[in-house]
Amino acid sequence: MKLFTALILLFSCSVGASGSDASTHVDLTSSAVGYIALFIFVLAYTLVMLEEQLHLRKSKPVLLAAGLIWLLLGFAYSGAGQIDVAKSAIEHNLLEYAELMLFLLVAMTYIAAMEERRLFDALKAWIVSKGYDLRQLFWITGILSFFISPVADNLTTALLMCTVVMKIGGDNARFINIACVNIVVAANAGGAFSPFGDITTLMVWQAGIVEFGQFGALFIPSVVNYVIPAFIMSLFIPKEQPNVVQEFVEMKRGARRIVVLFLLTILTAVGFHGLVHFPPVIGMMMGLAYLQFFGFFLRKTLPNSLARKRAIAMAEKDEAALKRLGSVVPFDVFRRVSHAEWDTLLFFYGVVMCVGGLSLIGYLSMISNVMYLEWNPIWANVIVGLLSAVVDNIPVMFAVLTMSPDMSLGNWLLVTLTAGVGGSLLSLGSAAGVALMGQARGMYTFFGHLKWAPVILLGYAASILCHLWLNGGAF
Repeated sequence: MKLFTALILLFSCSVGASGSDASTHVDLTSSAVGYIALFIFVLAYTLVMLEEQLHLRKSKPVLLAAGLIWLLLGFAYSGAGQIDVAKSAIEHNLLEYAELMLFLLVAMTYIAAMEERRLFDALKAWIVSKGYDLRQLFWITGILSFFISPVADNLTTALLMCTVVMKIGGDNARFINIACVNIVVAANAGGAFSPFGDITTLMVWQAGIVEFGQFGALFIPSVVNYVIPAFIMSLFIPKEQPNVVQEFVEMKRGARRIVVLFLLTILTAVGFHGLVHFPPVIGMMMGLAYLQFFGFFLRKTLPNSLARKRAIAMAEKDEAALKRLGSVVPFDVFRRVSHAEWDTLLFFYGVVMCVGGLSLIGYLSMISNVMYLEWNPIWANVIVGLLSAVVDNIPVMFAVLTMSPDMSLGNWLLVTLTAGVGGSLLSLGSAAGVALMGQARGMYTFFGHLKWAPVILLGYAASILCHLWLNGGAF
């Protein structure tokens, strides 16, 4: 421990001696601190990618990496006499994560509540009753993901449709994996042409660079981005019936009203951003209150509801209904909160903090400077999408917005498209992919997604060419 502390102090002193004045950030890109931080991040991400083989939850390595990287930065900035700069940076990253975490927490709570009310069981039973085969189910869930994500955001949509796929797929891991890949691609593509479909599009709109209506120019390229890989993947799905038994499922009381409250929550989040320019998460947290009050109503009215249903069941001599009524458990919102995918939420914390640390070191700015000052902006924006598959697209887009390169509307739309859909190339490249790895653990995996990367890349390239052709006048 003493040796470690001594090494850190040595690195800090060397940085302090070569650092700039107190008004600027310390350049650590060529220092030992920077190299060590980069190595820690790469090692942590390697462990995340090996989650399936190591059976090590993905949150553990990135949580440790985040702490080590910021410890290095703390010593380095203390030695340079600029600890306030580092404190401001870490507070900014914590705020970014808090907004993301609370937004996800509300979305996950609503989904858990809908599942508890048997909404997805009923949807599964309805779909099965229609006699759709696996290939048709693949297209249905993908198309729904594409058109729901512009309103409900790509992450929430992916979680919703993954739940349906898992209910239908049962123990068919191969179908669930390819269906989840399809959902991630569809949700990310659908979110690219709406300010509310993805955090990156929200950032671009909020910065005032692209107007609300101008995002519509990305609709056709987004369709191309989804349809091409979906068509190829669908050829590998047999036209066979899902291995599930048809059954009648009765939704629990309040299931449909929770769906309405969820839509109202989304509208509230949109309203907070559009009307008063507050972060959408404020509206989402207000929406959690809707669910809490409704849960209170369900608990208070449960005895009368049970008595009424029991009387009907006794009159009809329905023993099965009487048995179901005897096992009814009161709805509890906080029990639904506990069912959120905490491993995913903690993974997001680790990623945001790790990448925030690398940004403070100067690596993101260094990459952005090379790309936008030395390269053609079209090629730079294509590379941004590829980077977003490896490094989370939020800090990548934030780095681009911070640089504020002098680009045409066409190029700003291009970087919005590539940052949004580029994350589909890897399961770790988007919030939707990461969340689904947690929700469908063991069935939808990093390597299960990776084998479809070539066809997803084909769709990525085709969507870019489509945008350059259709919207060439904006460049």
